[in-house]
Amino acid sequence: MKTLLLSAIVATSVMGASLVDEAKNAGLKPIPSSAKALEKLTSNPKNPTTAAKVELGKMLYFEPRLSKSGLISCNTCHNLATGGTDGMASAIGHKWTSNPHGLSSPTVYNAVFYSQQFWDGRSPHLEDQAQGPIQAGPEMAAPKAFVEGVVNSIPEYVALFKKAYGKDVKIDFAKVADTIAVFERTLVTPSRYDDFLNGKKNALSKEEQKGLKTFITKGCATCHNDIALGGTMQAFGVVAPYKHMNVGDFKGDANGMVRVPTLRNVTQTAPYFHNGQIATLGEAIKEMGRIQLGVDLNNEETASIQTFLKSLEGKKPTIVYPMLPSSTVSTPKVDVVNP
Repeated sequence: MKTLLLSAIVATSVMGASLVDEAKNAGLKPIPSSAKALEKLTSNPKNPTTAAKVELGKMLYFEPRLSKSGLISCNTCHNLATGGTDGMASAIGHKWTSNPHGLSSPTVYNAVFYSQQFWDGRSPHLEDQAQGPIQAGPEMAAPKAFVEGVVNSIPEYVALFKKAYGKDVKIDFAKVADTIAVFERTLVTPSRYDDFLNGKKNALSKEEQKGLKTFITKGCATCHNDIALGGTMQAFGVVAPYKHMNVGDFKGDANGMVRVPTLRNVTQTAPYFHNGQIATLGEAIKEMGRIQLGVDLNNEETASIQTFLKSLEGKKPTIVYPMLPSSTVSTPKVDVVNP
């Protein structure tokens, strides 16, 4: 009996080892287990991560006064309590405006691993991306001067910027966005899947390992690869058109390419696809098989892949909601009427 049990353990270990190699050969990479390696990977050398910047960036991420209405913060659409998204098919912004292109809000968790930001990939990194929604009319609708006026009118914020960047810091719009990005760079969620690829052979169950195998052999890792299992620009609707492509006017970038969403925490980021028209993960898996891979995944294959995807639910950083400083008489007044 002991011999049979030992043989089974050895067989499972060998299968796990070979599957790890297969996964890595398919382009899948884990979040580093070393804190030092992770910091090197996620930090911006031009704006190094420090505790003071992260704390200030968190405050600004939750700061609704950076919006023209005084109601919308980054966390409104990228809610850290709900998978980093808002659960809406189309993002809702200033004056309850729905995104004019019918686009949903992608998760902010693990966005640091993307090669490009936004569905059309127009931003190269988080610092640039953070500037967009604040200014966009259908989102936070706040001009640069308005944002600068808010932050510079509040002594506590001025003091915190000096603490983070030095007494001669110029608090302008770009610096505000950069600081938000520093915080966003810490929103990384390592999972049991990462433990598995980092060498812990029993981190995934037999069923999850089978799902990973199916994920690879069916070709899902062709686009959903690297650390983010997504985040690059890829052709969309390779072998068949997406069945809801007519919802909204988004057709990709100038070359028809779409930024691949991360699969990390995908169980928490419904509805799916750029226009949020797929409600369930199972349906999303089948649709991707049909339009990207040219295969009709059966129920068993779909369930197997979904079992694997559940292992991508990661450990999120502890976020303590910040207490924000008071406005002053010189703080720009909110405006919920004008666009």
